[in-house]
Amino acid sequence: MALSVPCYSPSFRKPPEVVRLRRKRARSRGAAASPPRELPEPAARRAALAAGLHLRPFPAAGGRGGGGGPAAARRNPFARLDNRPRVAAEPPDGPAREQPEAPGPFLDSNQENDLLWEEKFPERTTVTELPQTSHVSFSESDIPSSENTELPVDWSIKTRLLFTSSQPFTWADHLKAQEEAQGLVQHCRATEVTLPKSIQDPKLSTELRCAFQQSLIYWLHPALSWLPLFPRIGADRKMAGKTSPWSNDATLQHVLMSDWSVSFTSLYNLLKTKLCPYFYVCTYQFTVLFRAAGLAGSDLITALISPTTRGLREAMRNEGIEFSLPLIKESGYKKETASGTSLGYGEEQAISDDDEEESFSWLEEMGVQDKIKKPDILSIKLRKEKHEVQMDHRPESVVLVKGMNTFTLLNFLINCKSLVATSGPQAGLPPTLLSPVAFRGATMQILKARSVNVKTQALSGYRDQFSLEITGPIMPHSLHSLTMLLKSSQSGSFSAVLYPHEPTAVFNICLPVDKVLDMEAVHKELTNCGLHPNTLEQLSQIPLLGKSSLRNVVLRDYIYNWRS
Repeated sequence: MALSVPCYSPSFRKPPEVVRLRRKRARSRGAAASPPRELPEPAARRAALAAGLHLRPFPAAGGRGGGGGPAAARRNPFARLDNRPRVAAEPPDGPAREQPEAPGPFLDSNQENDLLWEEKFPERTTVTELPQTSHVSFSESDIPSSENTELPVDWSIKTRLLFTSSQPFTWADHLKAQEEAQGLVQHCRATEVTLPKSIQDPKLSTELRCAFQQSLIYWLHPALSWLPLFPRIGADRKMAGKTSPWSNDATLQHVLMSDWSVSFTSLYNLLKTKLCPYFYVCTYQFTVLFRAAGLAGSDLITALISPTTRGLREAMRNEGIEFSLPLIKESGYKKETASGTSLGYGEEQAISDDDEEESFSWLEEMGVQDKIKKPDILSIKLRKEKHEVQMDHRPESVVLVKGMNTFTLLNFLINCKSLVATSGPQAGLPPTLLSPVAFRGATMQILKARSVNVKTQALSGYRDQFSLEITGPIMPHSLHSLTMLLKSSQSGSFSAVLYPHEPTAVFNICLPVDKVLDMEAVHKELTNCGLHPNTLEQLSQIPLLGKSSLRNVVLRDYIYNWRS
């Protein structure tokens, strides 16, 4: 028994290794001492063979492999799911790669599992090899064929942004009181800030830090600091256990909804007069995006609602709101008109009644209409509208409302009883209004920014990796403003991972365009909307992302590559 030494001993082996070593030595000594010989067959086996039964060959004493040959090397049965030996030969057209080093004579169970993982997935890299580049790698199918100096417009709301760069983000931390105040004033006055292409020392640039503060500001209603008011879809778990004195107080609920209606109307009036470019209405079931005329290639005010249900669409029809389903090719009595709006409720009902009469006319011709039980009208209606129910709560259920119908939609949402939850953690809480500009009853909020510096292992040792994290409801104008700032501060090189709020990704669909807009006239009309001219120019573009949104962005030498 070896004495225990306080310091580390290189020759120390774990008990399983010692037992494995003794077994290996015992087998090697036995094989060298006596040649392999066949064991006498048992009497029961000889009797079975004499009776004509087919039995497998009796194993030899020399090993497990059958016959008297040397013992075959035992392999782990869990190395492959199909439990078949691997083919040693590499395909002639396969890529050549280095063979893994042979394992030592003694491996513990963890080392054996690691070796098997490397054999099964030889292409994997170790954790220390992953962060060797500060950018996100893309496949050929993910990178657009033509590189661009600007990102495509993205109308989805982001919940988190993570920027990484080889240059530090320390300039974004601990703003001075004067810089913070200047940033607030620049936002309220819609001051246009133009930065140089590259900033030599970002930490000493007061103009950059003030512009960064300006790009983090957004406006919110209602504002309850102890409740997370975005996102609202699927937020019951985060709101559970929070104080909500209005949930059982009808008077307080009425006051909250009255204030919310005033704020909602104020936002729409700003949008109509082109003093607000866009805003979001976030309910616990769906999200609405209102856009001013001239944005996204449309010459009218537009509103997108996603996701929707058959009940909501039916209620909108009953209120006389004309809308279309851009992602659904409707047919039959739901067919859209040439103008892109759906048929009126009365026309649909008349066509539906005609279809029902024609479907049973053949029974009257045969004279058996009284002997066969007809399906009731409700069953026929549910069968015809089965496709509508199937697309509920899906991106395909997005609804488009245009022009003066958006004002009718405004009144519908204000008076809609199902807009507010009646039970659960969100009971009695009005929807969240998000806007890039101030409106009546709004509260100024600031996105949270945090920079982190870490050291990552590289081929030549360790190198610094810098990251900047932005969290909160990040709207399209904030995303564009931040990328413009980082393009100057990081010398045209950074990468970003974007986390969108999935129900809003469908807002990037391309809408039917009636006519090509004059961009100069659009920018002139929206000059006072509170956005930077470059941001306004981007938001005026026709969306190209479809039902997806930006997820990875790489800027290298002032050229963007992106993946959705």
